[in-house]
Amino acid sequence: MKVAVSEGPAFFIRTDYLLHVAPNALCAGAEFAEADNDDILDAGFCYAAERKAVSYLTRTEQSRFILTKKLLAKKIELKYILRALDYLEKIGLLSDARYARAWLTARKIHHCEGRTRLAAELAARGVSQHVARSALDNFFAENSEHELCCRALEKCLRQNKSREKIYARLSQLGFSQKLIKPAFEHLPIQDKR
Repeated sequence: MKVAVSEGPAFFIRTDYLLHVAPNALCAGAEFAEADNDDILDAGFCYAAERKAVSYLTRTEQSRFILTKKLLAKKIELKYILRALDYLEKIGLLSDARYARAWLTARKIHHCEGRTRLAAELAARGVSQHVARSALDNFFAENSEHELCCRALEKCLRQNKSREKIYARLSQLGFSQKLIKPAFEHLPIQDKR
């Protein structure tokens, strides 16, 4: 909804952001008390935050945490960001679960990593432990963690790393010892250092 004020520029609001003013009270010539004016202005700032967030979301999935950081960097006040992101989550445009699935799918193209490492990476991106666990369960239902471990092992072998360094690297990549040992059994290791 476009709001035009007698003094100052016109701006847009979404009536969902109004906390005190009834949407039907917004009509030509209406006058409001100071608190109501503030409510209308806040709705305008929330809508501006929403529009910027949507511009990021049209490019790629975002986590709520990362999107908050990006909007703060644009000097948008946190209270407006939080209300805008709540609205976007409510209507389904913002979803940490969808972000986690998309991130995992993109990540596997260039990286062979285990559950522990991927869980830590999702946590660093602000994805809750519950959402990350669910996304990882779905990811590993479709992608064999054992095969990812074997691919990481093959890469280490091409780099002529020692057995100890390979074990350390695979552990760094988030693979458990239960996965590393069988991966070694299936591939010949020339270097026994």
